[in-house]
Formats: sequence, structure tokens, C-alpha cells
Amino acid sequence: MTKLSVNINKIATLRNARGGNLPDLLRTALDCERFGAEGITVHPRPDERHVRYQDVLELKPVLNTEFNIEGYPSEKFIALVMDVKPAQVTLVPDPPGVLTSNAGWDTIKHESFLKEVIAGFKSCGIRTSIFIETDEKMIRNAAKAGADRVELYTEAYACDYTFNPEKAVKFFREAAVIAHDSGLGLNAGHDLNLVNLKYFHQNIPHLLEVSIGHALICDALYYGLENTIQMYLRQLK
Repeated sequence: MTKLSVNINKIATLRNARGGNLPDLLRTALDCERFGAEGITVHPRPDERHVRYQDVLELKPVLNTEFNIEGYPSEKFIALVMDVKPAQVTLVPDPPGVLTSNAGWDTIKHESFLKEVIAGFKSCGIRTSIFIETDEKMIRNAAKAGADRVELYTEAYACDYTFNPEKAVKFFREAAVIAHDSGLGLNAGHDLNLVNLKYFHQNIPHLLEVSIGHALICDALYYGLENTIQMYLRQLK
């Protein structure tokens, strides 16, 4: 069964826009779990424009499901993850100030760097996933670098789905097989939503987890958070 991890960055964005603690990020995370989410994802960025480093420290003791921390492995980020020791860390190649993740790792160019970072996380018992595109060489080299999983960057699928679903999913299906053959677990995320998630899930083998934030929180404005999480879970059955 594919797990749903809810990214709560947008809840933090709304809170930060006004100051104070409304909406309450910790309460929202616990409600997501209570409503059926099987994981919570956060992506603290250097400018802390949404989830703050302090939020991450406060979330870990109260969560009951898998905690996934995404981010670029700067010294500060690595120290945070080592301190918190989440179930999973997802490494993304985001430069400072980027609006949202927009590319996967070049695991060949950055192999030595990734090997060093991953080895450190593994020594603390933290499962490591690498945000990646569908290129076979990059996927196989993610395994060589020591990753436990890869997270397929699915923006291209989401953009093409409306026009040609089969064409949109083709390279992702092939990438899933390559990842599995390379001994890697498979996650996916970015622009997955209620329109395209079911088809993706039906056509991608070995899919362990999807991480969804922006679309889910937008849907919750109309349907309510509990109902929305249940709607997403139904797409994964």
C-alpha cells in the first residue's frame, strides 16, 4: 500500500503571513494524522518563510506517524536532521531562495558529496531519499551513492497528464522499474493532486509513498481537511 505523507508547509506559510500561531502548525499536523495521514512532511528553507527550524524540533516529539524532513543538505540542515532523527530525510538540490523544488539531483556530478551526507544520516539510523528525475543513470547512481530511496519529481507528469495520461506516465513507470531493480525504494511528489493521483498510482509499480502539500491544502479550503485527506487516501487504494 502506498502511504500518504502530508506536507504542511502551506499551513506554516499562512501562519507566518499574519504572525502569531494561527493556524497552529502542531495541531494541524496531529489532526492530519488523526484524519488518516500516514506521514508528515516538512521542508524548512534557510529563510524560514514557511516551516521554521524550531517547528521541526517541536514536531518530532508529538508525531505518531513517519516524519519526513526535506531540504538541501547545508551544514545547518544536516545538524537539524541529526538532532531530530526523523524516520526519513529527503535531499533536494534547492539553491537558496528558490520558490519551490524544480529539479532533481545530478547524482553523478554530486556523487561524492551525496555519499558523505548519506553515510552520516545512515549512521544515525535515518532513511535517506534523493529527489530525482526519471533519468536512468541518475537513478542508478543514487543507489551507488548509498540512498535508501528516490523520490520521483513528478511536475512533468502533472503538466502532461491533461493532454496525454499514458505518455505522461510512461517515463515514470520505467523509472520505477529501474529504481526497484537498483534496490531502491520509491517515493514520489510534486504537483500530484485529486485529478492525476489515482492514474499515477495505478500505473507506477513499487510506489511506497507520495508526499503532497500544496494541492491538498488548497483542496482543504473547499472540502475541509478531514474530508480532503480521506479523498486523497481513496486515490491510493
